[in-house]
Amino acid sequence: MPNDLPFSINTGSTEPIYRQLIEQVRRRIASGQLSAGQEIPSVRELAQVLAVHPMTVSKAFSLLEAEGLLERRRGLSMVVAAQHTQAAPSASRVELLRPTLEKAAAEVRQLELSKAQAIQLFQTILNEGEKP
Repeated sequence: MPNDLPFSINTGSTEPIYRQLIEQVRRRIASGQLSAGQEIPSVRELAQVLAVHPMTVSKAFSLLEAEGLLERRRGLSMVVAAQHTQAAPSASRVELLRPTLEKAAAEVRQLELSKAQAIQLFQTILNEGEKP
């Protein structure tokens, strides 16, 4: 796994850590950042880097394998499954983002913020992530 694609977890999130890992792998495969045959860090390595229990990482990897996103190779690192040779169509990637934006929209309504404030904040956050 390239160093520019680290996994990250939010320990303060209500979403379990294994689900956070699953979603990150799904999104990276859908976007083409991870492609067929690309190695994934070992359970032990990723658990150590993220400071989580190895069983948490193992559970995420097992579920991704059951979905057909990862392939296990005996004695070797897991890899992205062979059928993921290119990025998913834009519409599929948009659908992966939709639940996150629905949650954000609900929070905007709960906080009684204006649409303009929310959109401005989203644009600021998007711009922060851009490389100069």
